[in-house]
Parts: sequence; C-alpha cells; structure tokens
Amino acid sequence: MDVKILEKITCYEGFFKLVRYRLKHSLFAGGWSSELLREVLERGHAVAVLPYDPVLDQVVLIEQFRPGAIGFLKGAWLWEIVAGIIEIGEQIDTVAYRETKEEIGCQVSDIIHISDFFVSPGSTNETTALFCGKVDASQAYGIHGVVSECEDIKVHVISFTKALNMLANNEIHFVPAIVALQWLALHQEEIKTKWNGSS
Repeated sequence: MDVKILEKITCYEGFFKLVRYRLKHSLFAGGWSSELLREVLERGHAVAVLPYDPVLDQVVLIEQFRPGAIGFLKGAWLWEIVAGIIEIGEQIDTVAYRETKEEIGCQVSDIIHISDFFVSPGSTNETTALFCGKVDASQAYGIHGVVSECEDIKVHVISFTKALNMLANNEIHFVPAIVALQWLALHQEEIKTKWNGSS
C-alpha cells in the first residue's frame, strides 16, 4: 500500500498546526484512488500514564478543563490520567516521569508499557504511548500543573475498585484512561507481583 502526496499546504499554525493534503492512495483491489483533499491536525505525539499504587491498590486520576469538551452534557472538566506532549529530542520514558511529577506531585518509580495508539487518525496524526506507572499514592494530592501552560489540575486518589465502577457507570470519557484501567483490570495480579505489592 502506498500514498502519493501531490500537495501539502499549511493552512494554520498556532497552538496546533492544520495541514491540507492533496493525495492519492493505493486501493486494496489494485490501482489508485481518486484525488482527495484532506485536512490533518498535526498535534504532536503524547505520553499517558496511569499512576498505580500496588500496595494500597489505588490509582491516581486527575481532573481538568478541556476546551474540546465545551458543550458536553456532563461538563468540560474530564477525569483523566497523566498525559503530556513529547517535545523535540525527548525520550518517551522521560516524558512519563516528568509529566507524572508535574501533574500529581509525586515520582514514578517504574513504568510498564501498555500500548501505542492513534487518537483519531481520520483527522489528526497524534499518537499516544500509554504506560502504567508505579507510585506511592499517599504522596499524591492537591492541585498541580505548569502555570505558564495555564494548567489547573486536581488530583484524586481513589481505590482501583472505585475507578472500575466509574468506568462501568460511564463517568470517564478520556480514552487513554479507559484503555489503561481496562488493561490494569486484566493484569492487576501480575503487576502486583512484579512490583512486590500485596496479591
């Protein structure tokens, strides 16, 4: 399968970058598609971390305002997990450790890779590298965020059971959090053993 990029134009560049492609792509049945015009939001690539305490069996979730959720019936403040954009030249694991300290105020002592996924490939090139991070949840509290980035992040330490109940009751709408919590539900005992938590 192949893509022929006939033209690439930057339509807008601000907090995000919007690029318009004129292209053709190969077809499963052979040959080439008709010429397409597609806009792509070039968001950058992100890292997300589910902070988990295997001893206390607690997770650390955060709550913050999201402009994309303006008009959402349940409000524009979403329950999420730690996440941040990978800056040029940064290593993925470095971002995981940095963002956890910035957003929940405590250190991650180990991370386990869960998956890599596209957020919405029909409209953006953004990908997320998803991790579970070992933390001491007793050290996570308060309101955090980088002032220069206008972040206002509230920390919530809750039992893993409560987090799963929130998931089942459709209270969590942030995809990385949904994926990470479901993954931990499948691997909880394995993770507790690996991180020397109670089984």
